[in-house]
Amino acid sequence: MFVDRAKIAIQSGRGGNGAVSFRREPFVPDGGPDGGDGGRGGDVIFRADGRLHTLMDFRYKKNYAAAAGQDGMKRRKSGQKGEDLVIDVPLGTVVIDEETGAIMRDLTHSGDSFAAAKGGKGGKGNVHFKNAVRQAPNFAEAGGEAMKRTVVLELKLIADVGIAGFPNAGKSTLLSAVTDANPKIGNYHFTTKTPNLGVVRLHDDGFIIADIPGLIEGAHKGVGLGLDFLKHIERTKVIIHVVDAARAEGRKPAEDFETINRELASYSPELLRKPQLVAANKTDLIAEDDPALAEFRAYIEGRGYELFPISAATGEGVQALMNAAAAELRRLPELPETFESPGAEEFLKADPAYRDVNISMDGDIFVLRGKQLEKLLRSTNFQDSGSVRYLHKHLEKRGVIAELKKMGISDSDTIRIADCEFEYYDE
Repeated sequence: MFVDRAKIAIQSGRGGNGAVSFRREPFVPDGGPDGGDGGRGGDVIFRADGRLHTLMDFRYKKNYAAAAGQDGMKRRKSGQKGEDLVIDVPLGTVVIDEETGAIMRDLTHSGDSFAAAKGGKGGKGNVHFKNAVRQAPNFAEAGGEAMKRTVVLELKLIADVGIAGFPNAGKSTLLSAVTDANPKIGNYHFTTKTPNLGVVRLHDDGFIIADIPGLIEGAHKGVGLGLDFLKHIERTKVIIHVVDAARAEGRKPAEDFETINRELASYSPELLRKPQLVAANKTDLIAEDDPALAEFRAYIEGRGYELFPISAATGEGVQALMNAAAAELRRLPELPETFESPGAEEFLKADPAYRDVNISMDGDIFVLRGKQLEKLLRSTNFQDSGSVRYLHKHLEKRGVIAELKKMGISDSDTIRIADCEFEYYDE
């Protein structure tokens, strides 16, 4: 089964906690602090792998997490960094941040990779908290929190040439005639429900060609299979527009041509700027001097396109069409294969509100919220007066104590930070 869209939850590793340790050696009385730092948590990394062709695996596994960093150890030994989690995806996968809808990265080259979630920083050991007044700090810093996010993976096939056209126009037959691909072929609409790729081999050249499932009027709004597969034609460099010249279903070729082009333009105006070759298919079912074909040729050439009468079923005219496609590819300048996007770095920047402390009331309880504050709370050893004073000094420096006094806090009032509650006493 071809799967081209998946949503997964990723989580980096949390940082290891700093260690609380003191030197304990013979003949070294009153050994000082020697707690090491915690290791950094592992990153979640997406990597493009040319051997993969579908996002099928992500239908069954939805949650991915990197390893946490190891806690610090005595003798100033740092904890080991958490192992990164590398998630391999097919070439052409676009990684999208679900919350903002922004593209994080477009992976178009084999080996392309980026970190979508950075691991938490390792906490500092108690050796870092020693000073002239605090000679034996009995506390250390907690490790940084893991980064969590939900991402959407969207696969856009990478092909040089895309075959577009109405259902049952003969796109799959053409693909099977020029490549070793074996798409499903039948005399009914939407025979092809997934894109098919194949390689066209010429004398000293070749290119990748994709059969895009049938488009119909309203495709850019999601009618038929439209939105599911219009995205796959975005990456193609040349479009072969297949039209049923035999009018097997009573439609007019010129009207079919205009309808499909309107859908392409409505989805993305850039699509009509690509070179387009028009293939009048099923000529084996009409006379060579069919006036309707001559009329269609005049119409197409009047629009500035070249017409190629072909029969995908018999092979007539197909080689000339492939040669023309190869010639168009050679004429095109080398363009970057990636789309402009803000890049993952925008999503990995430090939170500018990390140090902020928000104060609110829950009844008569003063509630303090803040990421740095909650990390500091996890670092506090409430059995050690020095550690508690360190927390209090932090609140003073951030102006929290002064703000609480403005709000009318008094002795014995309750303060809540995360899930911990304290009684306030003015020193």
